[in-house]
Amino acid sequence: MEDGYVVVCENLKKVYKMKNVVTYALNGLSLRVRRGEMLSIVGPSGSGKSTLLNMLGALDRPTEGRVLIDGVDITSLDDDARAEFRNKKLGFIFQSYNLINRLNVLANVELPLTLRGVPPSKRREMALSMLREVGLEDKAYNKPLELSGGQQQRVAIARALVAEPSLILADEPTGNLDSKSGAVVVEILRRLSRKGNTVVVVTHNMEVAAAGDRIVYIRDGRIEKEEVLTVSA
Repeated sequence: MEDGYVVVCENLKKVYKMKNVVTYALNGLSLRVRRGEMLSIVGPSGSGKSTLLNMLGALDRPTEGRVLIDGVDITSLDDDARAEFRNKKLGFIFQSYNLINRLNVLANVELPLTLRGVPPSKRREMALSMLREVGLEDKAYNKPLELSGGQQQRVAIARALVAEPSLILADEPTGNLDSKSGAVVVEILRRLSRKGNTVVVVTHNMEVAAAGDRIVYIRDGRIEKEEVLTVSA
């Protein structure tokens, strides 16, 4: 890992070709994110935010350039190795929660540990600990649809964190929430970064973006500007 950076992106380009039209979703973007930093990525629709998040999440490959997470060049990994890397190193939080409604809350949070082969007693202990962290230990045996949207998103955060990932990627994490529930989710993410977790948030909401340590503004596949914020502890 390079000088405390969890994320290093070098000259990322993503090109889509349709007939004679060439479109750059990313056009020479470089970015570094330090351990324990909460980074907000903002920009208009079509600016490249989602493409960049897909690159960081090992869900897509750049046409040119490379992405290093914890010193590993994930752009050079084959599909199986990328899937294993995602499970071991990355935590995802989506706007739509992506919980499995037929499973209870505890089983949803245990899922990444189940995929890693963690023994049942150990994964239950770890999952309950994470639910305690987000204030939902008493909802462990409820089904997701029995919870409010804000509570479901907190379950999704617990699931993203339970395997102790190097990097947490949040895609519009408050997009489906009312302002009060959204504020709770943002405070959880902020608290996690203060504990040393690295968090990257893609958002259209400038109040959410302002909770981070730094805002990166993207336009036309490039970083337009950066803003370093002073956030009270």
